[in-house]
Amino acid sequence: MRDPAPWQRKYGLMLVYACLFGFMVQYLLFDHAPGISVLISVVGFYSLYFYAIKGRLGGFEPWEGQNKAGWFLLAPVVLIALTYTLFANHLFHTLNLLALPICIAMQTIVLSRNSKHAWYHATFVQDLLRHCFGRPITYLSVPFGMIKAWLPSRRTEKESAWGKMGKAGAGLLLAAPILFIVVALLASADRVFQSWVEGIPHWFNGISIAEGIVRTGFGIAITLYTFCYLWGILFPKVIEVNQTPQEFSEESAAVSKKILIDPITADTLLVCVNVVYVLFAIIQFSYLFGAANGFLPDGVLYAEYARRGFAELVAVAIINMSLLFPGLHWIRRSGHMGETIRKGLLTMLVGCTIVMLISAYGRLSLYEEAYGFTQTRLLVHGFMIFLSVLFIIALFRIWIERMSLSKAVITTSILAYLVMNYMNIEQRIVINNMERYERTKIIDLAYLGSLSTDVIPPLKELKVKHPELSIQATIDRIKADTGDYSWPSWNLSKYQARKF
Repeated sequence: MRDPAPWQRKYGLMLVYACLFGFMVQYLLFDHAPGISVLISVVGFYSLYFYAIKGRLGGFEPWEGQNKAGWFLLAPVVLIALTYTLFANHLFHTLNLLALPICIAMQTIVLSRNSKHAWYHATFVQDLLRHCFGRPITYLSVPFGMIKAWLPSRRTEKESAWGKMGKAGAGLLLAAPILFIVVALLASADRVFQSWVEGIPHWFNGISIAEGIVRTGFGIAITLYTFCYLWGILFPKVIEVNQTPQEFSEESAAVSKKILIDPITADTLLVCVNVVYVLFAIIQFSYLFGAANGFLPDGVLYAEYARRGFAELVAVAIINMSLLFPGLHWIRRSGHMGETIRKGLLTMLVGCTIVMLISAYGRLSLYEEAYGFTQTRLLVHGFMIFLSVLFIIALFRIWIERMSLSKAVITTSILAYLVMNYMNIEQRIVINNMERYERTKIIDLAYLGSLSTDVIPPLKELKVKHPELSIQATIDRIKADTGDYSWPSWNLSKYQARKF
């Protein structure tokens, strides 16, 4: 294992800094609601990360020419960490507990060129799991070995160390009575100093021995994992990152023999599916857009039409996505005419799927108009828009074969997730329900009262516009649930709510 000389003096400091980071995270996150502490923890980790890789970016052969994607992924890391400071949405706070570590792991692995596979290939998950779980466990003995090396190993050194400790203990014993007298005199001379002395026994109130042990264990665990993760980044056992994505694709194609579907079989399947989808699309154009204007099929009630169908249509769209990928990669190539037919059938499949998503979107909009807006319904709206964008991307990929579909899908997914985090969906819920109330005079204040402090500004506006509603009781109920007031849990949304 290569160990560059300029780095030999920094490994010990890496362990010390990792220890400081571990106990800082323990203090910030243990028994505190997530807030600005998450952003501070992320900044602390990256400070340690960039200290650890200092001198390696472009300096050694495995890391030459870092991928731009490594720097690109730094943006979602920062933006996701910021959500804990800016917003109070419980759902996204929970989802981000998984999304944030994944983005951090992807960014650090890609930036350091420690993956055998391109970041947009499915096989990159293997590298992700190996770096996050396998290598930290493999290198768990490294920090203990470093600590052991710091300890005196020879008997004379041990005896010398014990002698020094004995002398220090004697000094403490001699200082104790002197300090007792001096502190008593100073306390009687200054009331402020006296109050500080009297407060010393209360410093540890509320902290039990069990809690101290748990906190210490939590800090040590973070220290060990962080150090071993960074050590795995610095010294991977196997580095095979000199391949370009094109070389990797060619090698994979040569090594793995795919089972390809006969084009006639595939075209027959696509024709059968598309016939059904085209008939369905014709029905949707006949009834969906008419239903939006009040023209429904005979015997179908407005609420029934709105309630039924959108979930099934979304499921069909997902199934079509699973048909699209084999259609692009698992059909054996034929002549020019055969390829044109295949691309035409896949295009028809994508077009019909987009019509289904438009239909599902319209049905859900009718349902919301009848029953109100909730977080789940708005998230489903967003998911359908996201699927539509993916199918539009797939439409380009059908005709532009050099385009990387997986890269476009992953990038779009990251951007879509960030948009959902920052659109402040709970505020949108209140605004939409407020507009619905002005049309129907119906509003569910009990549901609005179950949301986070993000909704208080639009609720204030609703209170001014409609004083007949008991909005203040709803606001008070939300403010009563703001939770932890400690500084690590500081959150802009909760802070603004307390000011109202």
